[in-house]
Amino acid sequence: MDSMINAAGRALATGDPLGALKRVALRDDAPALALRGIAMAQLGDFAKAKAVARARCVVAEAEIALVSRDLGWPDKALRAARTTLQAHGDRVNAAYAGSLEARRLILIGRLDEAERLLAGFDPGPLPPVARVAHELAAAGIAVRRLRTRAARAALGRAALAAYEANIPALKAEVESASLVLNTPVARLVSKGLETPLQLDEVEALLTSGALVVDACRNVVRIADTVASLATRPVLFALARTLAEAWPADASREVLLKRAFRARHADESHRARLRVEMGRLRAEMNALAEINATAAGFALTPLTAAEVVVLAPPVEEEHGAVLAFLADGESWSSSALAIALGASPRTVQRALEALSADNKVQAVGRGRARRWMTPPVTGFPTVLLLPGPLPSD
Repeated sequence: MDSMINAAGRALATGDPLGALKRVALRDDAPALALRGIAMAQLGDFAKAKAVARARCVVAEAEIALVSRDLGWPDKALRAARTTLQAHGDRVNAAYAGSLEARRLILIGRLDEAERLLAGFDPGPLPPVARVAHELAAAGIAVRRLRTRAARAALGRAALAAYEANIPALKAEVESASLVLNTPVARLVSKGLETPLQLDEVEALLTSGALVVDACRNVVRIADTVASLATRPVLFALARTLAEAWPADASREVLLKRAFRARHADESHRARLRVEMGRLRAEMNALAEINATAAGFALTPLTAAEVVVLAPPVEEEHGAVLAFLADGESWSSSALAIALGASPRTVQRALEALSADNKVQAVGRGRARRWMTPPVTGFPTVLLLPGPLPSD
């Protein structure tokens, strides 16, 4: 055992708390923290020692919960612990608690809250491990906001801090997070051709002035003008079909098959198609016109010179579930339900279907069951994870 820890323990045993504090006051490893708490209690500051120690334990539990993807862990307890640590001057652990809270918020798509939590905080004075946590949270927000330059800068600072910390697992975590910057995260579909896009290319596309039918978030947009069809799957299927056919028209048969899965179109299907097209015109009236043709319908953008589809790198029936599992971590079905904003039963059915296809595997039983899959080459999660568009 460490000689300084032994000496501090002997000092406490002989009733010399000040002597013990001299030996461990500047250390933050677990034995030193425990001895400092005992010393403070002997000096009469028991209430503070107890509150701070309890808050540090809560932060440690929160870190374990985040790593094990236990998103149902009580976030109020972490916020209360962060407040306690700030009140008692433990700035390092308070900052680390804030980083953990922000990373949990990012996982469940609450980017605005995570951004407010980190805003205005300077991680420079923090020790390397805490700086890595802060910069990974900042990078996670920037990636999901499609701010490539900010993401690259945050990951660079995280890599430097991980190098200073000299902890292999921390270095590996930063390297894994950095892969998203150099891996195709989406596909550009235009005039029958598909092109893989990296994150910076997606960012450039969304500001290019093209009419983009975004199949990653189910919206249609030109620059900052956005029509969300996230809750209108039929309308989005029609919009995507029209965009993939542009500049030609899409036949009624293809539209019916894509939107309604109709194998044999009858007059009722054609009537429904006319109704849904009317609804789509109303949703997209600030972006494009939709005109009937002899064979079907055609999309004509109002201002854009080009119409493209932005599609996920891999399209699966349960792609959103696979996107979360692609990080290589083990997830419980309840945590996936929280992250996806879906019912536990819906997620469970998706997991069972993916398991039957040998795309995921379960480990453990009952409440301890976790689902995982090896990272899929070419299947980064960024555009499938929840989060608003850059202009939202």
